[in-house]
Amino acid sequence: MPNRVNAEKPVGVFDSGLGGLTVLSAIQEKLPNENLIYFGDTARVPYGSKSKETVIKYSLEILDFLLEKKVKMIVAACNTVSAYAIEEMRKKSSVPVIGVIEPCVKTVSQKAPENEKIAVIATKSTIKSGAYEKLLKKVRPDVYLFSKAAPLFVPLVEEGFSEKAVTEEIIKEYLDEISKEKIKHIILGCTHYPLLKKTIKRIYPEFILYDSSIETALFLELKLKENQLQSQNKAAGQIELFVSDVTDSLYDLEKLFFGKTIDRIEKVLLGW
Repeated sequence: MPNRVNAEKPVGVFDSGLGGLTVLSAIQEKLPNENLIYFGDTARVPYGSKSKETVIKYSLEILDFLLEKKVKMIVAACNTVSAYAIEEMRKKSSVPVIGVIEPCVKTVSQKAPENEKIAVIATKSTIKSGAYEKLLKKVRPDVYLFSKAAPLFVPLVEEGFSEKAVTEEIIKEYLDEISKEKIKHIILGCTHYPLLKKTIKRIYPEFILYDSSIETALFLELKLKENQLQSQNKAAGQIELFVSDVTDSLYDLEKLFFGKTIDRIEKVLLGW
């Protein structure tokens, strides 16, 4: 029998900043009755420039915070954390922990034809980690993965330039090589990149894009069912937002990544 007390506990979601709100938004759309807690480590963003040891340290501090909030499952909505810290988190967590890399790899491995070329575009740290290659080779050794770092996508998104001409030129600079390789299956390996989907598809209509936010929401739904932890709440779930620093751009970025503002934001310091 499902434990309904545990099932009504919230799902914890976190990222190094607010980019993971794209994942939170997808989760809320897919699972509108779930209660959600989001933590953005805005005081220590970005994680991509940090060492693996530091990323693990920060991730375990956030794990402790979310466990104190009595969450029933945790989503690491950050590719850097998913690449470097997910296994350490799982060792220390009393609840299931999922990342954003496995869901995309799972879907693309099911949909890509035999001996297909697949591309992943991500930040430099995620590409350097080789996390996508390692996981994909386990499930689809026949597939060739083309990895491409696209670091300028992050500041362009945060500046609200997703559909401006300068962004189109930079997209072409990064992705023309992938198009020339006749690669169609593209993993968007950063939580910022879903906001560029519309522009990328306009330039490259042949691309099949795998959005980590959507795939993670679907994967979360599956894991909640497997663990018999789906909320039976009939009303809309509540969202709590915590950050480690309140910056001038906080509310602009919140609306950019989540599509609306959350009524209450609480500042929490970790590891200080």
